[in-house]
Amino acid sequence: MHDPVPAQLKRPQYARLLAAQAGMVLLMVVLSASLQGGPAAVSALLGGLVCWLPNAYFAWRAFHYRRARFVRDIVKNFYRAEVGKFGLTVALFMLVFVTVPPSNPILFFGAYVATLFTQWLAPWLLRKPSHT
Repeated sequence: MHDPVPAQLKRPQYARLLAAQAGMVLLMVVLSASLQGGPAAVSALLGGLVCWLPNAYFAWRAFHYRRARFVRDIVKNFYRAEVGKFGLTVALFMLVFVTVPPSNPILFFGAYVATLFTQWLAPWLLRKPSHT
């Protein structure tokens, strides 16, 4: 039987990724407002938030517990965070479509996808700045 392995995981700089995603939401809102007006901007805002809020939850939940000393505890936190992120995404989609259906579904989903694609920047945003 193996003893638990102490964890050597450091917190990533996820605030930069969340800021980049929030910036994308803002960009989509401004573009939507300038091209099609207020209701379109609200659709873009809702779409961006449906993506951004679960990601913020995941980052908070996955890296909240600094006292997780063992790899299995860190993995458990990640699984719980991912399940919570998925559940929150489903709940937010349902909430938006039941309470405030987007006036422009294309901008709603466009902002959602644009915010989601911002995660592709994660390798650059989460790395530590080099001191050269």
